Amino acid sequence: MRPPPVLTALVFAGLLLASAARLRGPEYDEGYTAFVTGTTPRPDWPTVPFRAGEIRSAFLPSPTPWHIGENLRRTDVHPPLYFWTVWAWRRIFGPDLWRGRLLSVLFSLGALTALAAITREAAFPVLPSLLVTLGSYGFVETGIALRGFAMAQCLMLSGLWLLLRWPYGRRAPLAAGLLLGAASFTNYLTAFTAVAALLWLAAQSRTRAAWLLIGLLPFTGANLFFFLAQRDSRIGQFPPFSWGGMAQALAHAAGGALLGGLPLYVPSGLWLGLLTGLLGLLLAAMLALPCLLWRRMANRPATALFAMAAVAPVLGLGLMGLAARSIPVEIRYLCFAIPPFTLLLAQAISCLPRRTGFSCLALLLAVQGMSLAGLLTRTETMQPEGAAARAAWAAAGPRGLVLLPRGNDGVGIVSAFLTAAPDDLHILLVTPQMTGPALAGLLAKGDWPCVVPVLIDADRDSRATLPLLSRVKNRHCQFR
Repeated sequence: MRPPPVLTALVFAGLLLASAARLRGPEYDEGYTAFVTGTTPRPDWPTVPFRAGEIRSAFLPSPTPWHIGENLRRTDVHPPLYFWTVWAWRRIFGPDLWRGRLLSVLFSLGALTALAAITREAAFPVLPSLLVTLGSYGFVETGIALRGFAMAQCLMLSGLWLLLRWPYGRRAPLAAGLLLGAASFTNYLTAFTAVAALLWLAAQSRTRAAWLLIGLLPFTGANLFFFLAQRDSRIGQFPPFSWGGMAQALAHAAGGALLGGLPLYVPSGLWLGLLTGLLGLLLAAMLALPCLLWRRMANRPATALFAMAAVAPVLGLGLMGLAARSIPVEIRYLCFAIPPFTLLLAQAISCLPRRTGFSCLALLLAVQGMSLAGLLTRTETMQPEGAAARAAWAAAGPRGLVLLPRGNDGVGIVSAFLTAAPDDLHILLVTPQMTGPALAGLLAKGDWPCVVPVLIDADRDSRATLPLLSRVKNRHCQFR
């Protein structure tokens, strides 16, 4: 007896997501998760050379969760629900990055299960919706990271599923409001989806919309408590706002979220231009198809909900950019628009003639499959700290010294590098305030047969250290 297709798809999804969680290098933001749920959100690193193994205690989870909320209000820009959850997970299973990522894998599987339930409730194509969502680079990349995206996605889709059941009583809208509110208390961006859901339900039934709003209100107040304290954090993180820059950033992020980073794997030249052009045409066709076939699809009430849920995160980023006069657009920020959009895309493909629809779906899945293969194996789409740590160890060994930029606040670069570094690797953190003579004095105090500068320009302070690090000559070692 064959297993149901949906179950087979979920098993395949679990294997894919777990593989990505194992193979992807550590990321900048995952250090913020580890430290804000740890003993201190901003570790006070040594100013002299140290062994990586000597400071592993900085990654240990905090003995109590009470300080996490205050740490977030003082040092971060996120609500606390995911951090409280991952704190409990890390207390049980330990601070290892792989084990922490498995929590996100479980939430991603929950999101796909909720998506399957949504498709059945809305009478949309189940397998195409699941496969195109799973094939999206933005879904997988955010679905395995030690961040709150996967949890927020799971809560958001579960809320949308309950929202579709609004005719069955007031409990469904109330429960949907609680889930959508919890999603916003996990990631602020899902608040825009909650607003879209409220507007959609108000057009169906104002009474049911009132119950949805009742479910949202407690989390709205909690979000404001954190957001108002954090609103001046990370100023200067994004480029200044312009309409052209915003449109270009959204187009680039949409292409990356749905089709991945295939152009990164091709050398510059004719082939790169050709591949970029073809992917641009494919992205344009994907975005246009639901619009062109809207009349055939609009006979289902859920279609409008999915369209509003797909557009809401994009409009939200635009409003945030206007308010902050910046361009707060990254591939991962569009992850919440992916499942609603893939629902629309799968339904639009099903409206095409059978052979045409099958060919379109096969082409899309083939491109997404190649993209995910790169996500699993290629360093071009991974952040550089993990590869840099392995290369530094190969060059320096246990007797050499690695010069590492401390970065803006000693979290992103340092945490990702240390996660991948072996315990015996000796490291000296370099800041923009360090002068050439001061660095030479520190190096002279130790008998280092090999000194390896790591040239990473992930943020403002790390870029400021590059001139100093570039003048350091390797001693009897090679580093590339």
